[in-house]
Amino acid sequence: MKAATAGGGSVNRLPILVLLGANVLSLLGNTLTAVALPWFVLVTTGSPARAGLVGFAQVLPGFIAGLFGGTVVDRLGYKPVSIAADVVSGLAVALVPLLYHTVGLAFWQLLVLVFFGALLDIPGLTARRAVLPELAELGGVRLERVNASFEAVQHVAFLLGPPIAGLLIAWVGASNVLWLDAATFAVSAGAVAVGIPTTPRPQPTQRGRYVDELVAGLRFIRKDRVLFWMMVVLATSNGLGGSLYAVVLPVYAKETFGSAAELGLLFSALGAGALIGATLYGMLGHRVPRRALWLASFGSMPLVYWMLALRPSLPVLVAVILIGGIATGPTNPLMVTI
Repeated sequence: MKAATAGGGSVNRLPILVLLGANVLSLLGNTLTAVALPWFVLVTTGSPARAGLVGFAQVLPGFIAGLFGGTVVDRLGYKPVSIAADVVSGLAVALVPLLYHTVGLAFWQLLVLVFFGALLDIPGLTARRAVLPELAELGGVRLERVNASFEAVQHVAFLLGPPIAGLLIAWVGASNVLWLDAATFAVSAGAVAVGIPTTPRPQPTQRGRYVDELVAGLRFIRKDRVLFWMMVVLATSNGLGGSLYAVVLPVYAKETFGSAAELGLLFSALGAGALIGATLYGMLGHRVPRRALWLASFGSMPLVYWMLALRPSLPVLVAVILIGGIATGPTNPLMVTI
């Protein structure tokens, strides 16, 4: 998709479309894994405790990647990191059903595969975000429009992935869905490798030691009262809230409904609520005090846990989770605004 510009040059919008499509596939693979993996563990082991350990192995790489991910993207480049993230995730996911159906899969091996499968997720997403300005310039498209499209396709993946995963698990089984997960990562990596141009990145003339730069950044956050407490609250809420996705909802759906289709529906309700909440914040957030909205957003999430304890019907639970997602949806844009 090339067109002439007023200056006689040409623009190429195909790389933008390729990147958006690759990002959808990569995130779709992540959402399929988020549903299929805990269900696979519960079906094969029957142990919520082991499902919790697998959830921990999924969350821990996010903390590690937060420390070194930016440096990896900066030093290796956007395209290589994006491809590597999908390749590593795809191989790790594919090895789970491969070992399980052949020589056998020990639980410690599963934990290792889960850890490495999630290790480059954040750097990969960061790399795809970071290349957007270059592709927008190449395609002659306003950056705001490209950013909006990037966010929109992410929400599409988060909304469609869970219910698709639930239906596929009920149809072909969790281990077979993991094969599909691996395929989405492979196609995404191939699309980026072929469809995204490699552009040289300017290298800084001086680069300090990474550890020194990290310590300096942490000291800066420590001196800023707002940033420090935001970091503490987010780290705590993400650590505790991650159990809802990785353990609580899968175990609840398994014991209460006995089907992965309902689990996918619950995950999708969370995604839909978050999308609605973020949209409402963009429209009305400037009219509400930020501190009050922040406290209300975080304080509403326990409602979901309380309703789980009451074991309501599926429609009621979906409605509650949707409302909880709406309430917590503004947290990400609020964090950027503050």
